[in-house]
Amino acid sequence: MQVILEKATTALNLATSASGASPAMGDSAAGIMLSANSKKMLIKVRQMVPPMLDKFHKGQLGRVAVIGGSQDYTGAPYFSAMASAKLGADLSHVICTPAAATVIKSYSPNLMVHPLMRQSLTDDPRTNSDSHASQIAEPIIEMLGRLHAVVIGPGLGRDPLMQETCALVIEAARKQGVPFVLDADGLMLVQSRPELIQGCKECILTPNVVEFGRLAKAVKVDIPEDPNDEGVCAKVANALGGVLVIQKGYRDVISNGTLSVVCDLEGGKKRSGGQGDTLTGSLATLLAYRKAYLDKIWKVEGDMDDKELLVVAAFGGSALTREASRLAFKAHGRALQASDLTENVPIAFEHLIGEKDDAEEKANL
Repeated sequence: MQVILEKATTALNLATSASGASPAMGDSAAGIMLSANSKKMLIKVRQMVPPMLDKFHKGQLGRVAVIGGSQDYTGAPYFSAMASAKLGADLSHVICTPAAATVIKSYSPNLMVHPLMRQSLTDDPRTNSDSHASQIAEPIIEMLGRLHAVVIGPGLGRDPLMQETCALVIEAARKQGVPFVLDADGLMLVQSRPELIQGCKECILTPNVVEFGRLAKAVKVDIPEDPNDEGVCAKVANALGGVLVIQKGYRDVISNGTLSVVCDLEGGKKRSGGQGDTLTGSLATLLAYRKAYLDKIWKVEGDMDDKELLVVAAFGGSALTREASRLAFKAHGRALQASDLTENVPIAFEHLIGEKDDAEEKANL
């Protein structure tokens, strides 16, 4: 525990200033201001992240999948899966329609793309299907046992067959105990069928301002004048039986109904589409790291349980996304695009968490 705290203190330059916040260490990271709570949470994130050890084999540090990608939307699943890979997942999959698969494969050879999803409302014979959702979901469900985490929603669209297929995948993921993240059109399922995730303790929802309003309405929670108040996020989480919610905004409020934290790191000021996909992919990798921590595949420090680790992973994903956004905005200003965040994910990791040094790695063998 002491080694990790000392290293994290060095990486974050946690010498507390009179204002209670301090800049992160390094000229490249100058300007990051961390509240006392953020410093505490980032130390826990760092504890959860596995060291890079020679004894690990391919797949131990992250096998994740993004389910989404349709005829009209190919960027979102790509940005999510690439963020996962850039944060260190060993294997990053995209499960999408055949029409989307061809396009996504052309974006990067680093992703494994599976054309397993089908739509019912397109004019593309490769994508259209009169198959029942259960037939389409079957090979996807078979993959779940080989995955550490799943993201559902980026580029999914609202096609009824796509939505029903994902509903079946959610039910199977719950039964198998596979953590999942719901975003974008994946949240439509929660709004129309909240029972799908009611009481699930292995699920993270990532609604933006509009999506949060719809979600609150669906579970009969009134939105106060300040919609970014952590109290209302806790109420929505409680209404869903303790599901973890990340209420995205000028600060991100994270709550499972009983434990709430706020991620107040500075982010970029450009709100271009696709930035939330960086969050979902980052969360998937951090959920994989959470599994590695719980499985004790290295000599872990601390005694965080699965419930606390879910909050830690959520905070880590929020913090890394906000830092990637800050860096991208600093470089590109109003021209910022989602792809600019992707390239800054590993830099954000170095700024906020950092790799463990040789001494720490030897101690963790």
